[in-house]
Amino acid sequence: MSGRIPPSAIVAAARGWIGTPYHHQASLKGVGCDCLGLVRGVWRELVGAEPEELVPYRPDWAEAGGGESLLAAAERHFRPVPAGAAGGGDVVLFRWRGHLPAKHCAILSGPASMIHAHDGAAVAEVAFTPWWKRHLAGAFRFPETIP
Repeated sequence: MSGRIPPSAIVAAARGWIGTPYHHQASLKGVGCDCLGLVRGVWRELVGAEPEELVPYRPDWAEAGGGESLLAAAERHFRPVPAGAAGGGDVVLFRWRGHLPAKHCAILSGPASMIHAHDGAAVAEVAFTPWWKRHLAGAFRFPETIP
């Protein structure tokens, strides 16, 4: 798909990944993905080829001094939006602790729900609870997304 992407298309694409088992560094719908793999897969489906090559990363990359590489990549390829303006179809990043880099990502499916992958579980749509909101590190919109 090229041109203007409606948020509903992003949500529908992300929902297509629900049930995909967690697999670190993977990004193959129905087979396996991690949180970044989910976002990468939706990007490929709606935007096209991934904008840069992904370097291998360990599960503990952030704790091992990985810097803000996830946040920096989001800033390079997505449009930042104020956290309070984020909505369905937007990508949200989280940090587990205030002093650690952003390490987890999800796609909002609405104002109160998100779709994400996490270790030990399949991709699921879950509540975007106050706990998640407290750990929010940034919100981003896909390029060419209809506002």
